[in-house]
Amino acid sequence: MNTDRAERTASIEELGLDPVKVEALLQRTRREVDEGLLPGAQIAIARHGKVGVCESFGNANDDSLVCIFSATKGITSAAAWLLFQEGKLLEDELVADIVPEFGSNDKDKITVQQLFTHTAGFPHAPFRPLQWNSKQETLGRFAQWRLSWQPGTKFEYHPTSSMWVIAELIERKSGLSYVDFVRTRVVEPLGLTNLFVGLPDSENDRALAVEHSGDPLTEEDYKKLGMPMPPASEVTEEALLVFNKPEVRAVGVPGGGGYASAHDMALFYQAMLHGGLEGRELWHEETRTDVRRIRSGDLTDMMFRKPANRALGIIISGDDSRSFRGFGKTNSPEAFGHNGAGGQLCWADPATGLSLAYLTPGHDRNNVRQGRRGVAIGSLAAEVLA
Repeated sequence: MNTDRAERTASIEELGLDPVKVEALLQRTRREVDEGLLPGAQIAIARHGKVGVCESFGNANDDSLVCIFSATKGITSAAAWLLFQEGKLLEDELVADIVPEFGSNDKDKITVQQLFTHTAGFPHAPFRPLQWNSKQETLGRFAQWRLSWQPGTKFEYHPTSSMWVIAELIERKSGLSYVDFVRTRVVEPLGLTNLFVGLPDSENDRALAVEHSGDPLTEEDYKKLGMPMPPASEVTEEALLVFNKPEVRAVGVPGGGGYASAHDMALFYQAMLHGGLEGRELWHEETRTDVRRIRSGDLTDMMFRKPANRALGIIISGDDSRSFRGFGKTNSPEAFGHNGAGGQLCWADPATGLSLAYLTPGHDRNNVRQGRRGVAIGSLAAEVLA
């Protein structure tokens, strides 16, 4: 379905937004671009299925594509929701019953739900993106993976590992490749022409290169801030820079390789909120309600010991500690989304009907400054209603 952008655009007045508050949001968004810290940025705000704010700064224009990294998890999860909705995939199924090659090394008791909630126990399992191009290499790697802890006993973010398995589940349950399923069952029905999981070669010229900027905080800096130093993970500078290679972009890494414009990501979250766009429903209301139910119980994150608030592949804003989960301080407890490395922000708030997408190709090495930027932008965005 091809949809003209003008048909999905409305004035800020039509969407009930306050021009003064919108301008404050835009000024905050462009600050680090004007200062030279970030090479560019895009921001979009949508409501009622239409985009009311769409601005680009620096080296970005409205049609630029940005790697959204872990915000891709929201797309992968939403694709899988269709299989849950159709009864083809069940949360309490054992993964090994669907993908027998995965069940080695005591992984045979992992459930489908645990993959989506980061409670599966293999957060550090290695996998190179190009291995996905070979089914033999993929299944061989699945078989080699070992548990770091007993599934279901704790929450620890799985940067990419669990999403590779979810992509394999999608393929086995649908009979389509993961990339084709996302494209034909989600992206094309929604008419989103600037959202890709598996970037075609023809679109590479629009993709902004990942860049790193600023200086990282030292251990002493974290001590002075009274914060623990983040643990080492697979999300290194080198790992992010590989997404400047067309062959890696083409893979469609399910946990972190999507490309999009802020305009289309804001609309995608409108679709997640309302079930679809322009009257075409993909996810029934019952499905949308269920997938937003928190499944992680009282499990907390490792760094700040805040409730994980994990639903079916997405994060729920929740209590006053929501900013630790990637939301602004002014979101409602019902807001949901999934952000990405480098400060990508993607969420929708059922209380206001707003959705936000903030994307940047610039990755600030100062994690605290990056986090504060996200909280500030998210907080301003959540309050743009008149």
